[in-house]
Amino acid sequence: MTTADQNQNVTGQGGAPTSQPDLQKGSPAADPTAPGGDQRAGGDVSIRRTDEGDVRVVHVAGDRPYDVFVGPGAFDLIGEAIDDRVRRILIVHQPSCTKLAEELREGLSTGVVTAMTAEVPDAEAAKRIEVASFLWQLLGQADFTRTDLIIGLGGGAVTDLAGFVAATWLRGVKVLQIPTTVLGMADAAVGGKTGVNTAEGKNLVGAFHPPVAVFADPRVLATLPRNELLTGYAEVIKCGFIGDNTILDLIEQHHDAAVDPHSPVFLDALSQAVALKAEVVSADLRESGRREILNYGHTLGHAIEYAERYQWRHGAAVSVGMAFAAHLANLTGHLDDAGLDRHYRVLQSLGLPTTYRRGAWDQLLAVMHRDKKTRGDVLRFIILDGIGHPIVLTGPEPDLLFTAYQEIAE
Repeated sequence: MTTADQNQNVTGQGGAPTSQPDLQKGSPAADPTAPGGDQRAGGDVSIRRTDEGDVRVVHVAGDRPYDVFVGPGAFDLIGEAIDDRVRRILIVHQPSCTKLAEELREGLSTGVVTAMTAEVPDAEAAKRIEVASFLWQLLGQADFTRTDLIIGLGGGAVTDLAGFVAATWLRGVKVLQIPTTVLGMADAAVGGKTGVNTAEGKNLVGAFHPPVAVFADPRVLATLPRNELLTGYAEVIKCGFIGDNTILDLIEQHHDAAVDPHSPVFLDALSQAVALKAEVVSADLRESGRREILNYGHTLGHAIEYAERYQWRHGAAVSVGMAFAAHLANLTGHLDDAGLDRHYRVLQSLGLPTTYRRGAWDQLLAVMHRDKKTRGDVLRFIILDGIGHPIVLTGPEPDLLFTAYQEIAE
């Protein structure tokens, strides 16, 4: 973990857009917090035109509304989300985003604003309390106040961490999320869930802390390894299975274009996934109801991540979890064989895994009992009552769970 002060020049690996964005602070056209200032519903999509192209603006409603900017040119709008009270900005980033972090720092530093960067480990290694403590120390040394800003720049683990640190410092400072992976854009950076892992499991310590804005520019995906892009895409596929949209059709009809970050098809699928999540979390920020559907595939998926000591990518584990959930639904009569087959066809077409170790069931079951959706000793799974119709399966019999697992075991 390293930090760079406002005058230090840092170089690193790619991840930057092809042109440097205009990051100077600005003011939104309307104040959404003013009475009657924003009547949009959660999940509403509008278009903003920039020099780099059209940006889709997905609205997240609720007590603390914000927008998710999706598309080439999104970075040009970052300044609009930074209000005039901000005096200090901490950009939390992973090693591969060093160059982009430095560009952001330079663009956001003004005569009255001090911007600094803090590098944290890659992937799940960033989501440790020791890393959060390092960032708290930096905030204290820099005299961060409640009117200052933290920016999460990187994959889902970095945005989770940055959000958690923002939620806990002074009981809450603002956070702005700039995801640089498909996983972060489609899921982690949107919705206000933040957290770190513990020895007992994933995301067991955290808080709900919505960002002030999210900026998802597909240009930063140009240097993303192919495997990471595809595993992150599992979260887009998840939204296709649980929502009323055309994501699955896009993947089946335009296989290559759907996973090409430069393609309009990719942008369409990603925007639909973000819009679905925005609509859900707008009505249920704290996962007391419908937001649970966003955990499709995650109960077993999180257990696999734990069993693999977080060496598996999150999307790969969720892919296996969705195959498992599809078998649960099929065995209970909720999902027909065609729906089950569609899971395998879509997931395997992108090279995503659908099986796991046969002898791991006892360990996975024990970990699932610590899942956040569990109530007492009663396990809960999100399954489908047909494609696009998620429901909760509460307290399934152990034999049913074991039988479903045998279908994906190898």
